[in-house]
Amino acid sequence: MNFSINRNQLKYLAIIAMVIDHIGWTFVSIATVQGQVMHFFGRLTGPIMAFMLYEGYVHTKNIKKYVLRLGIFALISWPAYSFYETRHVFALQFGVIYTLFLALLTIWMWDKSNLKKGLKIVLVVVACLLSLFGDWPIFDILWPLFLFIYKDDPKKQWTWFSILIFIEVLLTNAMMIGSPIPYRQVFQTGAFMVVPILALFYNGEPGKKNAFNKWFFYVFYPVHLLILAFIVTLINK
Repeated sequence: MNFSINRNQLKYLAIIAMVIDHIGWTFVSIATVQGQVMHFFGRLTGPIMAFMLYEGYVHTKNIKKYVLRLGIFALISWPAYSFYETRHVFALQFGVIYTLFLALLTIWMWDKSNLKKGLKIVLVVVACLLSLFGDWPIFDILWPLFLFIYKDDPKKQWTWFSILIFIEVLLTNAMMIGSPIPYRQVFQTGAFMVVPILALFYNGEPGKKNAFNKWFFYVFYPVHLLILAFIVTLINK
């Protein structure tokens, strides 16, 4: 039997990787082998979520409802992510759903607007800059956008997806040159695992459709951040 993964399974893989990643950031030193391994696996999260957003845009029957849903949950998750990152409820830290919300608006603009290409590129840059206030900034804008731009050419899709991962890995590691822990960002190479998973094993099927599968991530995301933040708060008392 050939191994394959549907959209629901990809979603839960991303969620598991996200939890491992966040537990690592919360409790494990990045300078340890354990920390690097946890974050290496955690690098599955952002690229898979970017791919899921692209798939969501392509398959949605109502883009306005999709945009509204992401926008609402970006706001709902804001205090949780902000508290997790800063221990302040309303700092300018918005989380990954905010970044994906910007990415969805960007793809929609690129696809449906009659703007000139130059202005579209300017708006993409603006979205990337705004994403700096969220999690997985810039690349969770560009990954789904390039997947959409080359949706009719899988070879170009995965070539550009890989190039963007390479740029991310190169930049994050270059910033560590001269730092006390120069290998701090080596775990970023884990993002390369996403390409064979998606290109070779994704079967294009949605998986079982029900309310649980549709809403679980939106609810789980802020809840798990609050749990981790409260545990740290209690430990540090």
